[in-house]
Parts: sequence; C-alpha cells; structure tokens
Amino acid sequence: MVKSSFTTSDGLKLAFQDEGEGTPVLCLSGLTRNGNDFDYVAPYLSNVRLIRLDYRGRGASDWDENFNNYSIPVEARDAVELLDHLNIDKAAILGTSRGGLIAMVLAATVKDRLVGICLNDIGPQIATEGLGKIMGYVGRNPTAKTMNELIPKLPTHFTEFGPVPDGRWQTEAEHHYRETAEGLKINYDPALRDALIEAAKQPPVDLWPLFDAMNDLPLALIRGANSDLLSMETTAEMQRRRPDMIFTNVPDRGHIPFLDEVESLTALNQFIRSIT
Repeated sequence: MVKSSFTTSDGLKLAFQDEGEGTPVLCLSGLTRNGNDFDYVAPYLSNVRLIRLDYRGRGASDWDENFNNYSIPVEARDAVELLDHLNIDKAAILGTSRGGLIAMVLAATVKDRLVGICLNDIGPQIATEGLGKIMGYVGRNPTAKTMNELIPKLPTHFTEFGPVPDGRWQTEAEHHYRETAEGLKINYDPALRDALIEAAKQPPVDLWPLFDAMNDLPLALIRGANSDLLSMETTAEMQRRRPDMIFTNVPDRGHIPFLDEVESLTALNQFIRSIT
C-alpha cells in the first residue's frame, strides 16, 4: 500500500497509511520500527479505521536534523498533528513498545482525544535487560551484507521466539533493512542512537503517573511471555491498578508479539468491542 504524508508544525514530512472504516485506531510502532509492523494484524481487524504512522526519522518519513527531536514528547505531538490533519477528534491507540509510552503521554496531555489504549509489550517500568539489548543494536547496520545472509541468522538472535509463520523472518528483514552496494542498511536515522544516549543522561522519570493517567479509558495489554522488556512483576502491578485491563500473555513470544497470534487477536478484538 502506498503511503501518504503530511507536514508537521516544524516542517518535516511524515509518512502514514490510512485504511478501513469505523473507529479510528492510531497504530504507533516500536523505537526503530515503522507502520509496516502492523501489516500482520491489519487483515484481521474489522470495524476500525487503521492509521499507521512512520515516526520522524523512521521508515518513509523525513529525518530530523536535530536528533534531540527523536523524543517521546515530540513524537506524541506528531501523533496529535496527524489526527488533526485527518480531522479526527478521537481515536484509540495501539501502541507497540515506544508507541505505548507515547500513548501514556497522550493520556496525560490530550486525554479528550482518546477512546482507549492497547499496549503491546510495554509498561511504566522497563527492564534493564531489554534496554541493554536494544542499545546493542540501535543505530547500527547489521554485519550481514545481504538479505540472504541475514534471514537465517534472525532466529538465533531472537531465541525468545518459538515457532513463527513461514516467511516471517524474511518479512521482518525486508521491513527493517534495505540492501545497498555497501551492504545492509537500517531504514531509520542512525542518529536515533545519539538521542537515546542523551536521554539516558537525564534523571530517571517515574512513569507510573502516566500509567494512572489512562484511568477511565478502556485499556488492554498484550505481553510476550518471554519478554525481556516488560517483567511479570510490572505486569502484576499494572493489573492491580487496573483490574479491568484486558490482558494476554502470548506464549513463544518475546519483545514484541507480532499481534497476529491467536492470543493477541482475542485480546485485540475484545478491546475493539470495548471502544465501538
């Protein structure tokens, strides 16, 4: 599907996809990823208008000359500006990893624009093990030089994942890398790594108030049973604070579930019924 684009208030052209009819669901992807992440789940969702944003610096969107703008507050502003561009007053958020953190910020700042939030493998406390793994690869091109070389290696890099659909690792590679004469390149701005390094220099922020800001909104949580980013301890506290939260723990998945698993779809469809 060809992506459309809009221009942000600070002049960047950001790509997005907009398809379907029904309740608007804004899909926000993980840190280094883009709207293609939701290709797997899109065919299974009905009665929703699925909107997928490529953050600044990712996918088909413009890169930002100031890497400090690769921040959750700026990306939250971009999300609101996309809704404004599409003349959408209220939307649900399907937030994967970083997208879920953005959703929490939106709940704290523009709650009147939201009808519900579904979090994919993210919470207000992030496990250090998962963060370390992310910093090991973010902003760096793979050592593999071709897709054919990379694809067989992916299952060994993602051992927390059990069986996956045929062709899934090839699709993942094609979503997130591009072949060039110099080898494989990431399809996002490498300066995203610099943004993370700078952010890590700031004092830790208590994110539980952002989680609590989602009160009164329909809420769902999809967790990979083998996740190294969202612990079961954090999940249990989320459930304690929101006993009405729809929850599923997807077996044979780490960070992040693909969202087309039976367990993911069951939770997602329950969530959609709660907002429509």
